[in-house]
Amino acid sequence: MDLLNNLMLGFAAATTAQMLTVCFVGVLLGTFVGVLPGIGPLAAVAMLLPVSFHLPAEAALILLAGVYYGAEYGGSTASILLNIPGTPSASVTALDGFPMAQNGRAGVALVLTAVASFAGGIIGVIVMALLSPALAGFALHFGPAEYFAVMVLGLVAATIVGGRGIARGLAMVFLGLLLGTIGVDVNSGVTRFTGGIPDLRDGIGLVIVAMGLFGVSEVIASIRGNAGPKVAQALDMRSLMPTRDDWRRVPGPALRGSAVGSFFGTLPGAGQTVASFVAYAIEKRISRNKDQFGHGAVEGVVVPESANNAAAQTAFIPTLTLGIPGSTTMALMLGALMIHGITPGPRLIADHPTLFWGLVASFIIGNLMLLVLNIPLVGLWARILRVPHAMLYPIVAVLICLGVYSLRLNVFDVWLTLGFGLLGYAMRLWRFEPAPLLIGFVLGPMIEEYFRRAMLLSRGDPMVFLDRPGSATLLAISLVLLCVAAINPKKILRRVFRSA
Repeated sequence: MDLLNNLMLGFAAATTAQMLTVCFVGVLLGTFVGVLPGIGPLAAVAMLLPVSFHLPAEAALILLAGVYYGAEYGGSTASILLNIPGTPSASVTALDGFPMAQNGRAGVALVLTAVASFAGGIIGVIVMALLSPALAGFALHFGPAEYFAVMVLGLVAATIVGGRGIARGLAMVFLGLLLGTIGVDVNSGVTRFTGGIPDLRDGIGLVIVAMGLFGVSEVIASIRGNAGPKVAQALDMRSLMPTRDDWRRVPGPALRGSAVGSFFGTLPGAGQTVASFVAYAIEKRISRNKDQFGHGAVEGVVVPESANNAAAQTAFIPTLTLGIPGSTTMALMLGALMIHGITPGPRLIADHPTLFWGLVASFIIGNLMLLVLNIPLVGLWARILRVPHAMLYPIVAVLICLGVYSLRLNVFDVWLTLGFGLLGYAMRLWRFEPAPLLIGFVLGPMIEEYFRRAMLLSRGDPMVFLDRPGSATLLAISLVLLCVAAINPKKILRRVFRSA
């Protein structure tokens, strides 16, 4: 009854004319920002932060949150149509979404991502409403050793994502780890591996790597004469809607992806990108359609979208209930609350129930708005593929350069993106997957940071990773997954039968 009463309180606060307006404006802007490659929710939230100062605290948080999770919806659009991730987490969707577009099923992929995003968002909201105190307490018990073990599990998952063999996957992961070490060491303040280039002191931005490996490499491939996406001749609603078999393959992956995303969303520092990669890797291992992954598998589109949207919702749990922002965007949310005189922490739900439960109710309303907005736009987005490539790809290249330049107003970042584009194209020629490199790059700085913290707290004793049950269990799972990935059961069975 308490939950029902709280939800009624939340819906009473979220269904006023002002709250519905700011919610709609937020999710609409978020979708638009997500579609544009390179900008991302962080820049949009930062630009809207001064506007939120003139709104009540509830309206300000609903507006900024709408932009945040709305961008996760829109990020998959360019990822599917042009192999250019609108957000870093959408790069996982490109692994199967873009092949679907090449097979003339762009509309189907867009519909499935909208439905999967809605499912992940709603499940994330349910988890937030039901388990906020419990999950926040569970995440609070995670120490540096447990976070290190979680990151190791993510790296092992990254090697599984690459479909070209474990050796190639490991090579790409280690390359990503090396790229993640470039810049100033946060502990010692020493500049590492910059080659004397001042612009690399702050490291390489994730958007730069993602835009280069996926976006620029696709433009180069199109210039070299590789076939681009094919579009079905008919673009009516019947041709854009998934088949009965497609719908049958949605519920399981959507639930599993939402579960993984809900878990990683509650862990500060993990975020949507890690959740998407881990969910994709798990689904690929347990799926009956392993051979279809990377070639347009429905599960490969549904899983990452449900995972990153669930993680986007549950990321508010540690931010609001513990005052621990899990990402830079969440730090901006935290700042917006504190500017309005509200201190996030364990007392927030009790002291400001209207704000918390109004935000939960706005998430449900916002996800419904996004579903209604995105499904009718599927035909419009699919028509982008009808634009001649001689016109489309120069526009895409300009958008990528503008998006990257807007991050720090630095021309060097544009040249760096072009360099990663050349690297991505070379990886295509030599059949290396970019996804393991990207996840290694994301997890590299975090795994180094948590490893150092754990060693400092244990005074240099490496047994701390095995003495703590949580980290020991996660490391054991990582070892088992690595062994299973390295061993090919089919080859072993063939040798057994031949010897027999």
